[in-house]
Amino acid sequence: MRVLFISDVYFPRVNGVSTSIRTFRSDLAALQVQTLLVAPAYAGQAPEPDVLRIPSGGVPADPEDRRMQLGALRRALARLPAAGFDLVHIHTPFVAHYAGVRFARRAGLPCVETYHTFFEEYLHHYLPACPRPLGRWLARALTRAQCGAVQALIAPSEPMRTVLLGYGVRTPIHVLPTGLPADRFRAGDGAAFRARAGIPAQRPLVTYVGRVAHEKNIGFLVRMFAQVRARVPDALLVIAGEGPAREALRAQVARLGLAECVHFAGYLARDSALLDCYAAADVFAFASRTETQGLVLLEALAQGTPVVSTAELGTRSILTPDSGALVVPEEETAFAAAVARVLSDAALRQELATRARAHARRWSSARMALQLHALYAQLTAAPHTRRRAA
Repeated sequence: MRVLFISDVYFPRVNGVSTSIRTFRSDLAALQVQTLLVAPAYAGQAPEPDVLRIPSGGVPADPEDRRMQLGALRRALARLPAAGFDLVHIHTPFVAHYAGVRFARRAGLPCVETYHTFFEEYLHHYLPACPRPLGRWLARALTRAQCGAVQALIAPSEPMRTVLLGYGVRTPIHVLPTGLPADRFRAGDGAAFRARAGIPAQRPLVTYVGRVAHEKNIGFLVRMFAQVRARVPDALLVIAGEGPAREALRAQVARLGLAECVHFAGYLARDSALLDCYAAADVFAFASRTETQGLVLLEALAQGTPVVSTAELGTRSILTPDSGALVVPEEETAFAAAVARVLSDAALRQELATRARAHARRWSSARMALQLHALYAQLTAAPHTRRRAA
């Protein structure tokens, strides 16, 4: 089987979509599924087999992202042999969506799309002039239209499926998380991370890992951490990642007088320093409202790092009672009390760590790839697809 993947984002741009694509492509290859990925070109990108890079331009107000040039994308897709593919898999709702649907229809191929991102909650951060009610209406109307253009949808979690059904989406929706590849379970070296960052071995460490973006609600974690410091005076907050909210967060940290106890670690290599960062933490703190799954939570749990988090949208599927996490409301005092409790109780940390590792093992990416392969087989076996597109 050969599948055309198409996405508006991919490495070196680091986010959950890029991670999901790379993880599934690797596991699908082990199942004899060949994939060609069409994605934007970035400066300094590393070569990768079967990735077709499209010339791209900048995205206003977001220097990390790139926008594929529509003309170049259409020409590149026109050169691809339609008979060389069995299915099209779209991963983002921008240029990639429309180009992927067009290619699938022209070739008479079934088309599936993964709804990775809860855009209803993103719009007001990037279009602040747009009233929230109008933004929600636009996001829902666009989602319904796009979902109606494909034969099947993948939602990374059951709560995200519920959201799409609430929008009025009628396309069949399959719940399929990304899962963790085997290398995510390799033990990180927490002592090495602390040594590189100049953090004393015994200093209580609270960590956030992820895109440093406004919708991730990191500002709440900073405010909450001020209360943690009142209970655990030597605690340190580590914020690992890059993104457009970095400077605003630095300014917030300075205003709150926290400059000496918040460490911005920047981007960390996923196969080495990032695992060390998770392993170094005494608590992993998370409060995003927009996660359709929450892969960083699984990565933290796989390292045996206790999690204190809200449970919104997709994170509710991960943070079950046996997950090694304390689920708390988005309220600064309650959240800070839970973090301080874990920092101060070694026996509780050990209990949560044991549960965390066992829970993460249930989210194997190889198992998820088997389910995706079965969906592909179901869609390609449907006899009506090519005839309808002809």
